[in-house]
Amino acid sequence: MKKENMLYFLEAQLEKNLGDYDFAIDWNTKNHTVEVIAVIYAENKGEQVIDDAEGVQTAEDIIEFEDSLMLYNPDKFTPNAEEYLTLIPYEGKKGIKKAVLVALGKYLGQVLTEGESDLLDFLDDDAAEVFELNWNQTEFDALLEKANQSTDYIAYPKY
Repeated sequence: MKKENMLYFLEAQLEKNLGDYDFAIDWNTKNHTVEVIAVIYAENKGEQVIDDAEGVQTAEDIIEFEDSLMLYNPDKFTPNAEEYLTLIPYEGKKGIKKAVLVALGKYLGQVLTEGESDLLDFLDDDAAEVFELNWNQTEFDALLEKANQSTDYIAYPKY
């Protein structure tokens, strides 16, 4: 059996809480980061022409929206906050509190559910100009407070 670490525990939490949503975990050993990429889909019934973040236009039947969050070691790397849904620091080799990963899985599931609904509304509203997922740090912190029964840490993975 493999020793439990941030990657395995995070994956288990995401599988438990994200249901049918697609996700990927990208571990960058050079920068000591763990990126969680989540995807939502929506049917483009009105065949709206959508511009993506790079300015590419599409009128596909199914719109795919991808966003990501990052776990990072502030002593090793400072990501650009504007590029991510949220940034969550961890403590080097010590890792991250188990409660943070539990709360992250639960809250990301809520964000994706609300985001999927908002994406459908966006596609039905000709006046809407921008769609993005919304991470509310206050809501996440409240969920973390409820989950924070333990001070157990999950270690950063070894190479």
